[in-house]
Amino acid sequence: MDGNRRYAKKKNLEEGAGHKAGFTSLMSMLKYCYELGVKYATVYAFSIDNFKRKPEEVQTVMDLMQEKIEGLLKEESIVNQYGIRVYFIGNLNLLNEPVRVAAENAMRATAKNTKCALLICVAYTSTDEIVHAVQESCLDKWEAKASNGVENDKKGEIQEVNGVEREEKHEEHRAIQLVDIEKHLYMSVAPDPDILIRTSGETRLSNFLLWQSSNTLLCCPRALWPEIGLWHLVWAILNFQRNYSYLEKKKKQL
Repeated sequence: MDGNRRYAKKKNLEEGAGHKAGFTSLMSMLKYCYELGVKYATVYAFSIDNFKRKPEEVQTVMDLMQEKIEGLLKEESIVNQYGIRVYFIGNLNLLNEPVRVAAENAMRATAKNTKCALLICVAYTSTDEIVHAVQESCLDKWEAKASNGVENDKKGEIQEVNGVEREEKHEEHRAIQLVDIEKHLYMSVAPDPDILIRTSGETRLSNFLLWQSSNTLLCCPRALWPEIGLWHLVWAILNFQRNYSYLEKKKKQL
């Protein structure tokens, strides 16, 4: 084995160890969340942009993801301890088959859990989510128009004869509304987040929950993800409580 291959193998092992350490931190943070009464917790596990990384790195992450997803269904897992319903959020068709099947099995197996929810964003970006929602909304409108085509055409003719105002209302009914977009978002299964924690001191959202976070408190601890702990979570919650009145006022203005 030459020097470059040895270096690549060492780097892959280090990255795998880093991902495993991150998963351990995630399990600890989730336990803290559910012990504190948090009903919905969302994690950004894998971005669509991450598929651009080296194939061997992507495969390492996929293998680890499959292992950990299957581990969620074990009797002693956090899912069964806290009665958690698991959702996988994103374009799941981009995942390889073993990971996609594992994700689908986990969602099916936890579908009756109602105490709290864990949303795992994989093969996800917010821009992809919005594009998907627009496409699905257009498809819904098109199918509704096709299924009632004759009736809609007759109504349109009557409305045009009786006045412009009624024709405009008919067109508005066929136009895409805000409620149509929100219905088709991947994250429609959960309320908008109250707190978004971005580790490493970064202050950018990295294409994560852009639609849902307009009134979300953003916390940016300098700790790297594997180093994050209970006190970072408590500090974020205290900041949220301090700003709660202001955030609620902003929501009501929308």
